[in-house]
Amino acid sequence: MKSILIAIIAIALFSCSPKQEAAQAPAPPALPVSTILAGTQTTYQEYPASIEGTVNVEIRPQVSGALDKVFVDEGAFVSAGQPIFKINEQPYRAALNNALAALHAAEAAAGNAQLEVDKLTPLVANKVVSDYQLKTAKAAYQVAKANIESAKANVSTAQINVGYTLIKAPVSGYIGRLIKKQGSLVSPQDVDALTQLSDVHDVHVYFSLGEKDFVAFKEQYPGTTLKDKLKQLPAVALLLSDNSEYAKEGHIDMIDGQFDKTTGAITLRASFSNPQGLLRSGNTGKIRLSLPHKDALIVPESATVEMQDKVFVWAVADSNKVKKLPITIEGKSGNNYLVRSGIKAGDRIVLSGIDKLQEGAVIKPEPVAADKAVAVAKN
Repeated sequence: MKSILIAIIAIALFSCSPKQEAAQAPAPPALPVSTILAGTQTTYQEYPASIEGTVNVEIRPQVSGALDKVFVDEGAFVSAGQPIFKINEQPYRAALNNALAALHAAEAAAGNAQLEVDKLTPLVANKVVSDYQLKTAKAAYQVAKANIESAKANVSTAQINVGYTLIKAPVSGYIGRLIKKQGSLVSPQDVDALTQLSDVHDVHVYFSLGEKDFVAFKEQYPGTTLKDKLKQLPAVALLLSDNSEYAKEGHIDMIDGQFDKTTGAITLRASFSNPQGLLRSGNTGKIRLSLPHKDALIVPESATVEMQDKVFVWAVADSNKVKKLPITIEGKSGNNYLVRSGIKAGDRIVLSGIDKLQEGAVIKPEPVAADKAVAVAKN
């Protein structure tokens, strides 16, 4: 009975005690925050490009015949004037001999005609023969001289054809594939060239800009004409097919005169030095253009959220509350967005941990310097 009384008293005392304090609210999450700064930023845009030597020459035969000799191998470097192919010259050598014989005959005929004129001249003067015979002899002499000129032209043609049987390199460069081998019959009417010869001491890299990109490209640089603007353009970089950057810088030196109606793009040309011959005609790559932007705002891509074709950032407002702001993207450089509007210099944005944020949530900002914001956003 006594123990029951004690239990009742204990229950009464417990029921009369104050309620336990409510559980404490969780602390706001600590998230990295960076202040947006305005300044001159350089973004990069890449365009597919094709590479060609400054001189690309198709080597074609100018006379028909059997290919007697091939003096070079595929990929070899040749100097201007160096023999490459030899076509059988015997038919053309025979034609040259015939032309020389015809020339000698014409010269002999002219000599006879001259003798006839010399013989008739005093006879006409002494009125032994009529003047008509002398005029006829002089006309025959003129025909003989014309025959000499015709024979000389035939000799020159035959000599040229003999010269064409030895095909020499018109410029210094690298030999391409040898389509025809020794013993093959070749002709000027062949569809395929014997080979191609490329001078790649310097190379031309061609790339295209769409109309919108071209307008923006022109507005970036001073100058009233395209010629003036070309002088103001900065150097450009060439990315090779493995995405490595070519060691030499290039310069844009040509803009096509018109847009391609099919693609709606205009072609530009950049020239690169190629002293070691690393670049060859037919290579592909990408041209990287640097574009300066004044008073630009850079936001890491990973610090943004994309919803319904719109891009948002989480800005930190008063009392460390966050709010979602839409931004307008002007361009992209690597993993960064170039922002045109939606935020301004001095605004603070959350760099990471944004996937769990809600409108109006309170956070504990951890300031991050602007130059380190990209690295933080990646992690």
